[in-house]
Order: sequence, then C-alpha cells, then structure tokens
Amino acid sequence: MKTVEPIRNIDAVKEMRKSLAYYGSERDVFLFVLGINCGLRVGDMLTLKKKDIKDYQLKLRESKTKKHKTITLNHIKSDIDDYIKFLNDDDYLFKSNKLDKDGNQKAISRVQAYRILNKAAESIGISDIGTHSMRKTFGYHYYKRTNDVALLMDLFNHSSQSVTLRYIGINQDVLNQSITNAMSGLYD
Repeated sequence: MKTVEPIRNIDAVKEMRKSLAYYGSERDVFLFVLGINCGLRVGDMLTLKKKDIKDYQLKLRESKTKKHKTITLNHIKSDIDDYIKFLNDDDYLFKSNKLDKDGNQKAISRVQAYRILNKAAESIGISDIGTHSMRKTFGYHYYKRTNDVALLMDLFNHSSQSVTLRYIGINQDVLNQSITNAMSGLYD
C-alpha cells in the first residue's frame, strides 16, 4: 500500500484548493476544505448530509472506532454556508451523479474522492497524495500550531503519541532535519 503524506506547505494547500476549483467543482473544493479542517477519515466524511453540518458542528459515530465524536467547525462557517445553501437537509454533502438501485442520490465513493484529490495534486506537482492526506494535513498543521500531541492523539483515537507523530509525518521531519544538521559540512 502506498504511503501518503500531509501537505506540509501552506502555499501548497492554497494551490490545491485553487486546482480543485479549476479542475473540479464546488463539491470537490468543499471536500478538501472540510477534510483539512476536521480531521475525519474520508469514509466518515462521505456519509455526511447537510443536516449533519448546518449547525457548524459535526456529530457522528466513527465507522472504524464506533466512538461518538463532535467537531466544531465555526472556523469555516462561510465555506459551509456557501456550500450548503442549495442543499436539502437529507442531501449528501458529496453527492454523486449516480443513483442507487432505488433511484436515490448516492454519495461519491472513496475511489472517486481519491481521483478528485489526485488529479488536483498532480496538476500542481504534488505527489504522495491520497484521501488520508486531508486528515494528515489537518493533524500536521494542528500540531505545528499547538504542539498538543495528546489532544491530537485523542482526536485521532490513536493508542500512543508516537503513533500520532508518525502518522502526521512529524517524526520524518525531525529525522530529516536531524540528519541535515548533523551532516552539513562534515565532508566538505
């Protein structure tokens, strides 16, 4: 299985959003915006409906852990308002163009979410991107701003701080910087 990385550079995050707007749709942009601002797994995001987000709080039961979670999204109110204004309460946030066997609207699949993100990332020269990159990007930037690995570990339902740091790529960053610092100028 291919390892995916967070988007560490804020300018690259902004470029990714622009690329999604150019190549995709409002839905695609909002998928990315929500993903990098809530830290949910993409599987949980794809099940969300308008009624699950319109009060700027996500209340859900995670599919993997079966734990109940509430995430406040006041920091992206305007993005939410702009996106959901024409949706009905029971509409999926990330509607597919396809219908289920009963003729009802479906949400996009994980594979489609991957394709959307990958096309946008490829267009701006970013590799190692997948659907987990949104969650990892959230975690990476949350940690960089707060240095609160304990709370992030709890949010991600990880078993240890070292698992969380490795997941968001902090261990690799520290290792790379350590090697650079230790070896710079050594053999000049």
